[in-house]
Amino acid sequence: MSKTELVTYVAENAGLTKADASRAVEALISGVEKGLKKEGKVTITGFATFAAKKKAAKTGRNPRTGEPVKIPARVAVTIKAGSKLKDALN
Repeated sequence: MSKTELVTYVAENAGLTKADASRAVEALISGVEKGLKKEGKVTITGFATFAAKKKAAKTGRNPRTGEPVKIPARVAVTIKAGSKLKDALN
């Protein structure tokens, strides 16, 4: 499902205009980003937990040439599905 399809779904199921649904989806995404930056973790009970994890710099290999490549330190986001989401998919 694309973001546009999600906005359409939210609009239809919540009785909102597409503009209002788009603002709601954007607000949710923005809230998750802000929470990850500030606290490093966002939990939406029953749905998912988003966590920011620091990854150290490391040396990898270019698969074509076998040459070593430096991979810089970064922050990765992990997502763990909540119980309601898992139940809905099984």
